[in-house]
Amino acid sequence: MAANNKRGLGKGLDGLIRNTNVNTPAAENKGGNNEGRPLMLDISKIKRDKTQPREYFNEDKLQELADSILEHGMIEPLVVQQDGDSYTIITGERRWRAAKIADLKEVPVIVRSFSSPKEKLAIQIVENLQREDLNPIEVAKGYQRLKEEFNATDDEVAKTVGKSRAAVTNFIRLLRLDERVQQMVIDEKLSMGHVRTLLAIEDADKQFETAQNAFDNSLSVRELEKQVKKLTAPAKNAKRKKEDLTQYQIHFDEYAERLSQRLGVKVAVSLKDKNQGRLEIDFYSTDDFDKFYERLSNEQQDI
Repeated sequence: MAANNKRGLGKGLDGLIRNTNVNTPAAENKGGNNEGRPLMLDISKIKRDKTQPREYFNEDKLQELADSILEHGMIEPLVVQQDGDSYTIITGERRWRAAKIADLKEVPVIVRSFSSPKEKLAIQIVENLQREDLNPIEVAKGYQRLKEEFNATDDEVAKTVGKSRAAVTNFIRLLRLDERVQQMVIDEKLSMGHVRTLLAIEDADKQFETAQNAFDNSLSVRELEKQVKKLTAPAKNAKRKKEDLTQYQIHFDEYAERLSQRLGVKVAVSLKDKNQGRLEIDFYSTDDFDKFYERLSNEQQDI
């Protein structure tokens, strides 16, 4: 059994989500307490969870939600966990923030308890990922955190959140972007097509510079692809050129070593290409130079 549990942590993650429905109020339990049933709670007693996976909230969209709540009320309750005299938000922080903007005094909540911190975390992450208002970086961090916290594979995460494995993998790759470029994604300055193209640029500063240029000039994804191809091609060609010259450099280094032994001075050869290069001869005093000149003159007379 132990081996199965270790190997099936992804399945355990999926099981946590299936067995805890945070969106549907549970039937009244036999114990008679309020767990699982909606109730109205003083908003001042509710606090955010500092470990909440979600980091970014769009102020304009919060205001839109606050306006909607004022007109229609809060339709979906928050899910909270009791913590002494206060309650910590498990899911629904965005609604809570909007309710505060709307100056509500009470909000509907469902009080839940969880068997472990990881169960709570799984619910928070997956509930956030099922929202349509997350930016791509938040989605990528959510997927990555599921992988790390539950030792899950891309396939297992994909099954849990109802996405394809390729979609999960592509989102996680966004975390390889320079942090400044990630912020541009959060600020909705770049599309997914743009950032996937930018991943081909390994240098962080060059990647950010190219991203900023794409935004400033409203480049399409196709235009950016052409630009990135030009930027990365010289680097690839230079690397290939360096590799091609290696075998020739070894050959000339052998000749340089023979010259060094014969002339009594240090000799080096550096190549520009297969047919051109530079011959460098070191000397450290006029005596060294005179000895070298004399030997070289003798070599010419022998010839």
